[in-house]
Amino acid sequence: MRVPRNTEFILLPLLSIFLVAGCGNNMQARGNPDSDKPGLVGRIFETTKPITVSEGTKLDIVLNQSISTAQNRSGDSFQATLASPVVVDDKTVIPKDAVVRGLVVDAQPSGRLKGVAHLDLTLDSVEVNGKSYEIATGDLGRRGKNHNKRNGILIGGGAGLGAVIGGVAGGPVGAVIGSSVGAGGGTAGAAYTGKKDIRLPAETTLSFRLARAVTIPVKG
Repeated sequence: MRVPRNTEFILLPLLSIFLVAGCGNNMQARGNPDSDKPGLVGRIFETTKPITVSEGTKLDIVLNQSISTAQNRSGDSFQATLASPVVVDDKTVIPKDAVVRGLVVDAQPSGRLKGVAHLDLTLDSVEVNGKSYEIATGDLGRRGKNHNKRNGILIGGGAGLGAVIGGVAGGPVGAVIGSSVGAGGGTAGAAYTGKKDIRLPAETTLSFRLARAVTIPVKG
């Protein structure tokens, strides 16, 4: 098919119209604050660079909820936010306030007369730019105070007080009876006051360290 020679006289005006329209759109974009946002072409050519956060990197988190050996059990999950950003080679890989999720590895409540409370926590994921990345950290452990000595004082004190009261009331026989009654009272007091559970309130800051490296893509 042969194109008429005068076709160029038709195409040139049309091309000029498109060029003018394009310039007008560019001028409007410059005056529009939203024009700073990357368009379709920008998003297509936008690149990401994988950056590895090395093993041993410190992660400081802030709890979003309280955790207690009196309420939580092994296997419970918890949520927190990153207290400070993780930066590698001047690039922020994990931003501050990134959502972090963790697991209660072990939670043992305190006994009333014996048994020390202990609590072990670990982190298992972090969210960056809407995507969750699996992480592994060393366990963070907390151990309650041993209350055996205090219970011994309470029980012994109750027995001694009972012996004094019994001795005044009925001589040696009364002292023996009073001692046994007093010991029972001391045991009840220890059972009532002896629990020493561990409680981490919301907004508590905790520090973990990565047990293995994690690679996260960062926009370049």
